[in-house]
Amino acid sequence: MSQDNIFREVDEELRGDRMRAFWRRFAPFVIGAAVLVVLAVAVNEGWSWYHSNSAASSSDELYAAFDLVDGGDLAGATAQLDKMIADGSGSYPVLAEFRKAGVLAKEGQTAEAVAAYDALANNQTDVRLRELAFVLGGTLMVDGGTLADVQSRVETIAVDGNPLRNAAREAIGLAQYKAGDLAAAQASFEAVVNDPAVQSNTRNRMGYYLAQLLSEGAPPPATDDTAEGAATAIDNLLTDETSAPAADAPPAATPTAPAATTPPTAPAAP
Repeated sequence: MSQDNIFREVDEELRGDRMRAFWRRFAPFVIGAAVLVVLAVAVNEGWSWYHSNSAASSSDELYAAFDLVDGGDLAGATAQLDKMIADGSGSYPVLAEFRKAGVLAKEGQTAEAVAAYDALANNQTDVRLRELAFVLGGTLMVDGGTLADVQSRVETIAVDGNPLRNAAREAIGLAQYKAGDLAAAQASFEAVVNDPAVQSNTRNRMGYYLAQLLSEGAPPPATDDTAEGAATAIDNLLTDETSAPAADAPPAATPTAPAATTPPTAPAAP
């Protein structure tokens, strides 16, 4: 055996010894890391499965509560919603709280409903849900509170660019009308009519409001655009109301052409 072969075999033995020593030293850490990765994947998959099943169950329970409300069983719906608020998963407890406040308003418990909406608004981190709770509570305060009660909830929402601005403006306008400030109510309703993004049903409702204000002595609209928008809204509503019965009436029978007749002959000359 040559000297080079002997050195090569010795070198390979030394490398093998170093690798075995390295593995004996670090094997527990490598195996532990692999086990941790497997456990993390298993936990994540298990949590996703549990969350998905819980969300599906909460969704079914929420719709069951909605069915109870639609069926008039408000007591049963309230009990179902309370269960959802306590045990629901995901965002469903928040939806249940909103619906429960609506049930309270439907039962005539306006003060309790407003308190529920205020609690929702104060506990929400989502800005839009917070604003929605304030708008719903402020709308209830139109009949159950004062102009200041409504403004304290929705005045900061009734600004350009806010998705709920027109609902807030409508609530403020109604509260102003109730307080007897017709000019301020007219300005609030005109702001809704002049909004290019307003929906047609909301524009039509504003047209009725403005017509009522004019009938009670409010000044004419300040701009032609507002007057035209209000007039168009009222015309659309009147057109819908007059055309609705015609749509339900049975179609008229197709008229038949009258039978041909012989023209009368001229009388004989005297």
